[in-house]
Amino acid sequence: MNANLTAEAIDVSRACPRFLAEVPIHFARRHAVLGLVGVRDGCCDVLADSTSRQGVVDNLALTLRMETRLIVAAREAILQAIDAAYQRCDQRTAEVAYEIAAPREGDVEQMDHGDDLLDNATRAPVIRLVNLMLFDAAQRGGSDVHVQPLEGETMVRLRIDGVLRDYLRPARSLQEEIIARIKVMGAMDIAEKRLPQDGRATVRIGDRLIDLRISTIPTAHGERAVLRLLDKGARLYDLPELGMAPAMLATFAGLLNRSHGMVLMTGPTGSGKSTTLYAGLQHVNYQQLNVVTLEDPIEYHLPGISQTQISDRKGMTFAAGLRSLLRQDPDVIMIGEIRDEPTARLAIQAALTGHLVISTLHTNDAPGAVSRLVDLGIEPYLIADSLLAAGAQRLVRLTCRHCAETRSVTAADAARLGISGAATYQHGHGCDACGGIGYHGRRAIFQLMIVDDAVRALIHARASLMDLAQAATKVGLTTLRHEGAQLIQAGWTTPAEVLRVTQVASNEEQC
Repeated sequence: MNANLTAEAIDVSRACPRFLAEVPIHFARRHAVLGLVGVRDGCCDVLADSTSRQGVVDNLALTLRMETRLIVAAREAILQAIDAAYQRCDQRTAEVAYEIAAPREGDVEQMDHGDDLLDNATRAPVIRLVNLMLFDAAQRGGSDVHVQPLEGETMVRLRIDGVLRDYLRPARSLQEEIIARIKVMGAMDIAEKRLPQDGRATVRIGDRLIDLRISTIPTAHGERAVLRLLDKGARLYDLPELGMAPAMLATFAGLLNRSHGMVLMTGPTGSGKSTTLYAGLQHVNYQQLNVVTLEDPIEYHLPGISQTQISDRKGMTFAAGLRSLLRQDPDVIMIGEIRDEPTARLAIQAALTGHLVISTLHTNDAPGAVSRLVDLGIEPYLIADSLLAAGAQRLVRLTCRHCAETRSVTAADAARLGISGAATYQHGHGCDACGGIGYHGRRAIFQLMIVDDAVRALIHARASLMDLAQAATKVGLTTLRHEGAQLIQAGWTTPAEVLRVTQVASNEEQC
């Protein structure tokens, strides 16, 4: 039968339970085949693309001990349906997680990095549960998985679009086994429960490789774990895709063409600073320049660029790595983060001696980069002579397009946001597409402080951050809240979201 089914036409709820139980997902993917419950009892409709050999379908009939019928569909549609069907099948793991007995010690096995998280047919229930948590986090675009023990239960939450969401509450009796499985994945000490530990792992979910950074720490009710997910296959952004205003984008691109000096991006953890740096590196002409990086971890692999992984345990710190890189005749140096005085001092020396240095700092806004460097012990005259510009950014959640409705900005919010006159915004009331949250996806807002002669003189004079900001305003500096207000009026997000990400203190201090 030739149906040429599309992804939308394939009903994964009809996936044949015997097929899912008997056929490993790696086999299904390799041959692009999926079994559906047939219209007749004892029959399995096998989806396959037009290039599939009849022998594969015949062998499935023998394996399943069922009559099979071939249905032709698009290969990409079949592959999407395979992932959805095996995930749907695995949802039963979560349903029985409250009732299953704790597995024996031998049930917790070492993960083979070549294994697929969806290939769960022979795995212990707790292993399947942890795999399901990671799969769902990756599918929903989550950045972190939190496993937190409470007095009577275990709470599992996913950080999606920067906000933690409840995901699962397994029985308290499973908490130790879940943590044990996570530790095995990260090559950590299962027996050590009194000290914090860090680990790393790489897992495969379908065609995607996910790096995991794992942290455990003891609490009053047992160990808690946080797993950070880094998708090694995630698409890199180009500079124009970041969302900068046209004038700011042109200025930022011009900075990356400078032969020497330092450009810093600031913001809290998870605000997209690394994404901005990677976009900037892609703008650099690496064919004519020697571009090197120091990263912890290497999040994306860039062609034509030498990237070095930091390893504090082995003595490869940012400072040690930077000393070595300076002997590699670099033109452009990207430092993942300036954390301490030695790294900051070496970065500034590099910027003053003919290298372009780009890096990140943890501060609230662009002018704050200056005070942060001073706090690290760097003399103001060195900062003034080396710093070309400092930027800041935040990620704001976008209103879900599927459930958006128009509302009016209140007078109080308009005053706090600097919006004059009557204004409206798009509010998401929650739907299936956004998981009832009202937001789906994120976008960055930016500010950029150019260090011109006036700002440079103020840095030399140890001027206050307010004086720096006022001087930088004359050459285009705006606040992050102002940039967020533009998104509100364009219908992209809400006043509550912009106020949330730009509030830095309990009073009305803003960035």
